[in-house]
Amino acid sequence: MTPLEKEFHDLMVSIYNRAKSEAGYNATIFKSMLGKYGGVDTARKLLDSPMVSDGFVALYERGCLNLTVEAQLIENEKFWDLFTHKQIQTAKDWLRKHDYSG
Repeated sequence: MTPLEKEFHDLMVSIYNRAKSEAGYNATIFKSMLGKYGGVDTARKLLDSPMVSDGFVALYERGCLNLTVEAQLIENEKFWDLFTHKQIQTAKDWLRKHDYSG
């Protein structure tokens, strides 16, 4: 794991913890995926899906889109080299469709 991948993984662990404490959302599937695949591959899997994840929806319903993988990726351009253009565009599109302004 490169230092940048480690930093992204740590950020993903951080948003899991924040979602639990700040939004009352226990993202057990996301936590399991982080343990199995790591932060970068978890994010790639989520962004390669045809639709937003249940976790994205749960955080949207709580008014906490800032705690999604998608928002963290878009707000931190230093991580963009870890993802394809299509994955970054997917994150932007999903956030835009859900009126996220950052």
